[in-house]
Amino acid sequence: MIKTFSLFFLILSSTYGQVSGCTDPLSKNYNPSATLNDGSCLYQNLKIKPEYSIRLSDSVKETSGLIAFDNLLWTHNDDHDTTVYGLDSLGKIRKKVILKPVLNQDWEEISQDSTHLYLGDFGNNLHGNRNDLHILKIEKRGFTEENPIIDTISFSYSDQNDFKPQKGNTTNFDCEAFIVSKDSIYIFSKQWDSSKTHIYALPNQPGNHIAQYKESIDTKGLVTGATYLESKKLVVLCGYSKTGKTFLYLLYDFKDHHFSSGNKRKIALKLPFHQIEGIATKDGLHYYLTNESLTRKPILNVPQQMHYFDLSTLLNSYLNQL
Repeated sequence: MIKTFSLFFLILSSTYGQVSGCTDPLSKNYNPSATLNDGSCLYQNLKIKPEYSIRLSDSVKETSGLIAFDNLLWTHNDDHDTTVYGLDSLGKIRKKVILKPVLNQDWEEISQDSTHLYLGDFGNNLHGNRNDLHILKIEKRGFTEENPIIDTISFSYSDQNDFKPQKGNTTNFDCEAFIVSKDSIYIFSKQWDSSKTHIYALPNQPGNHIAQYKESIDTKGLVTGATYLESKKLVVLCGYSKTGKTFLYLLYDFKDHHFSSGNKRKIALKLPFHQIEGIATKDGLHYYLTNESLTRKPILNVPQQMHYFDLSTLLNSYLNQL
């Protein structure tokens, strides 16, 4: 009985001894006494510019996703082309892998775990009523040998009940970003109406699944890409607003896979009217972003590019404390 009481007292003491608050020293409301991050951190507005920007080959004018894998940065187009392109850090195409016998209706994102690549064919901005949303699961070993084994993960949204055609770029069931954990895929929707992102979860196994709604984050912009360091509890989203303002959205120090429970920081980019689509990192500190070619004559003529950003001053202290 004494041992049981002692154990209960220790658990109770450790729970009630914690102080909830903002634990990030870079925030405006940092609480040095806080021991438990409650997701309340607030930040000064910040706008950063890339260390460098490089024009990409016309072969990837519609670059829509980006990952760092096998010493290259891999990207793909979002329509018809079933080639995945391996780029070096200066944007030169060093390798091409053609995926067969799959189709590319609207590839919008590429992600990975330790054993597989994942390609999201789930772009849905035309009418918002696709019923063939799916993710290609590609075994990495076969991919590097240019003989990939491909499975299909099909899904629908748990809260979409109306499949009547809508006007273009008005649906809240569009998607261009997702990440993969040990056993689940987390989808970040591109909500044209609300400029928020809804987060859905589904198994990362082949078959037909329901993507279950989990939570919403008010990004005040259209989310178009995501990169994830699971061991560091760090997700970085990219996107742009309806008025052409580009941004990064940092989610870190969250609990389990409740991404909004930790720090949420939006960073403006000095890349106006760039249709930012892909994001990748190798270390959580340095990031590569790509933008599609965007032409709206006679005003806009932005070529496809890759941009390199250093976020060390923002994330170094957090990543080093883990």
